[in-house]
Amino acid sequence: MLRDGELVYFLDEQGRRHWAKIQTGMVKVEGFGVIDGSRLVGLESGSKLSLAGRTLWVLRPGAHELMESIDRGAQVIGAKDAATIAHRLDLKCGDLVIEGGVGSGSLTTVLINLVRPTGKVVSVELRDEFAMRARKNIARTGLDGCWELKKGDIRTVRIDLRADAVVLDIPDPWEAVANIGKMMKGGGRFSAFVPNMNQVENTVKKLRSSGFVEVEALENIQRVMEVHPGGVRPSFDVLGHTGYLIFARKVIDQTEAKD
Repeated sequence: MLRDGELVYFLDEQGRRHWAKIQTGMVKVEGFGVIDGSRLVGLESGSKLSLAGRTLWVLRPGAHELMESIDRGAQVIGAKDAATIAHRLDLKCGDLVIEGGVGSGSLTTVLINLVRPTGKVVSVELRDEFAMRARKNIARTGLDGCWELKKGDIRTVRIDLRADAVVLDIPDPWEAVANIGKMMKGGGRFSAFVPNMNQVENTVKKLRSSGFVEVEALENIQRVMEVHPGGVRPSFDVLGHTGYLIFARKVIDQTEAKD
């Protein structure tokens, strides 16, 4: 059931989303007017409503919808890549994740959603403008209780913890490998997202020379199908490159195990 203070979206008959937070009193739904917030509390997600003579469905968002709704600055990691990252990192409730490079907080939203309520994501961001935008976006989702944002450089920052997984979205992830390795558990999982092949090469070489195992790089290609009464065809959207994903696992040598 929907609760007071929840962020929801209203889906119209054209498939457009209109976002609002449930609260006591009148709730403004952009493009439709206002609705008494008490009408929403206790409803089941997916309930049908009539507002201003038009039909809407009120829905609780998941990570996918939250990702698509954030205020974007820099290019974000999209849903298809975020899903692969989350799957390959084997993220689950209670995990501790270090994220290097928070951007707009798009991937961060997915990470927190998977490890909450007992896990935590610690994001390290060097640029003030990105940190401010991400803080606003994550606070809007209501997931910030399982999130910590640190100002710093993931290549040199010291965090007193052992992470189950590390995710890097920075231009030179190979420069951070030595540092993040000190903060990972044995068997911990690594992921990096980069747009160019030379970055893939540098990162893979560094991971291998640093003793990481199961090092792999891949690219996701996905195309949307348009389904209409007159027929079905692929979308006209360009089947473009988004980025390359790099994965690896941390293992422990004998000297590290004794420390």
